Amino acid sequence: MIGPLLLAVSWLLLRLEGRRLSAIGVDAPARRTRQFAVGFAVAGLAVIVQQLGLAVAAGVPWQLNPRADAALVLHAIRWNANSVLFEELVFRGYLLFQAIRWLGTRRGVLLGAAAFGVYHWFSYGVIGNPVQMAFVFAFTGAFGLMLALAFATTTSVALPIGLHFGWNLVSYLGFSAGPLGAGLFVPGNGTARMDASGLPDFLLDILLPMALVTLVSWSLVRRNPRNGTGGSAATPGE
Repeated sequence: MIGPLLLAVSWLLLRLEGRRLSAIGVDAPARRTRQFAVGFAVAGLAVIVQQLGLAVAAGVPWQLNPRADAALVLHAIRWNANSVLFEELVFRGYLLFQAIRWLGTRRGVLLGAAAFGVYHWFSYGVIGNPVQMAFVFAFTGAFGLMLALAFATTTSVALPIGLHFGWNLVSYLGFSAGPLGAGLFVPGNGTARMDASGLPDFLLDILLPMALVTLVSWSLVRRNPRNGTGGSAATPGE
């Protein structure tokens, strides 16, 4: 798995500076587990609202996938865990720790969000299409901002991993809304994924995720005004 490898690289880089993994919040298991669980629950609940809303708007019920089995579940969990841990340990781990340390919290968080948006130009394959590039940058960059704030305000990767994993796993495994194909629930009309159109599509596929980003980011900044918005060179984990 990519997660342990990146964690080992982070440990080595931090050890070269005389630091420990606590610098990126790999410590205090009980507290970090709670942060992960809260993030997973909040993002997962948002996905459930989104997908049930799409079903109502489309007039199509969700039904259990008759082909779902333990192998499908395990594959989805492993795939999502690898994907999320890769992105979080790269974009919200050692590099964001250093960005906040040297640039200050505000600039470090903004840089992390921008880097996450640019990364998705390549992972989504939209290079060369200016309209799609602008949309992908704004949409994924907003998620990157929320996740970077989660790291900055908790001084840990636990909450951003929980938020990211909750959104992806419930979307992909629960409601078949991703690159893995059919999950536990599939649209009752036989289509690959649940789709709506017009205003419901905008409200549920665009506005709802942005509402999640806004509410989570506001909550983080409100609870931690200095770490969340300050421009000083804060150092997580110290």
